[in-house]
Amino acid sequence: MYTIGLVGKHLSHSFSQKYFTEKFQKLGMNDHKYVNFEINSVDEILEIIKQDDSIIGFNVTIPFKKEIIGSLNFIDVDAKKIGAVNTVKVKRVNDIVELHGHNTDAYGFQFSVKPFLTLHHQKALILGTGGAANAVNYVLKNLGIDTLFVSRNTKNENCVLYADINEYAINQYKLIVNCTPIGMFPNSEVLIDIPYSALTSEHLCVDLIYNPTKTKFLEHSEKNGATILNGLSMLHLQADKAFEIFTSF
Repeated sequence: MYTIGLVGKHLSHSFSQKYFTEKFQKLGMNDHKYVNFEINSVDEILEIIKQDDSIIGFNVTIPFKKEIIGSLNFIDVDAKKIGAVNTVKVKRVNDIVELHGHNTDAYGFQFSVKPFLTLHHQKALILGTGGAANAVNYVLKNLGIDTLFVSRNTKNENCVLYADINEYAINQYKLIVNCTPIGMFPNSEVLIDIPYSALTSEHLCVDLIYNPTKTKFLEHSEKNGATILNGLSMLHLQADKAFEIFTSF
C-alpha cells in the first residue's frame, strides 16, 4: 500500500482527501490511499514518516507551508524563490529518508486565474502574508502585475494594514486575492473588512478558499459588481500537479 497525505492543523474544510481518493479509484490505483494528518507541529509528521514506510508524499496546508522548509533535504527552485512548500515527496533509499519540497500552489493559481485577467488588472492586493500569499505574489510578479500585501499586524514597504485599505486603494487595485482562512468553513459567516462599495465591474476578486463555494468576501464582491473566482479550480490544478510529483520515480 502507498500512502499520500495532507498535513495541517485543522483539516475539516479540506476536499483533498475526497479528490485524491476519487482519482485513485478512477485510475484503478487500488494500492494507494489518501490520509489526513492533523498535527500541531512539523515534528509530528516527521515522526509519522519514520514509523510508516508506506508514506510516499504529502501535501502541506495552513500553517506549515513555510515551517516545513527547515525539515527538507531538497527544495526545488520555484519553491525556494516563493519561500513556501505545499508538496513533499518522500524518497527512501535503504534506511535513509529524504524529503523533497515543491510548490504546486503557484502552478494552480496561475492557470486558474489567467483566463480571468484583463488589462484592468495591473495592480493587485494580496490579503494575507502566509505561504499561499507568497505563491500568489510569485505568480503575479511573473505576470507583470504589481502587488501589495495586506496584513492584520505587519506593516512595511510592501505590506499595509487592513485599516489602510480605503476606497482610493480599492480604485487603484483592480485585482484582490484573499489568501487568508477568513471565511473558511466552519467559520463561514466571517467577513473580511474592506470597503466593498468601491468595487466595480473592472474588479476581479479571488478567494483561495473553496469551502464554502462562495465566501462572504466573494458574496459581497459580487453584489458590488466584481467578477469573482473561488479556489476550487486552483485546488484541482495544484492537486494534479502534486499527483505527478508523488507518482514519479
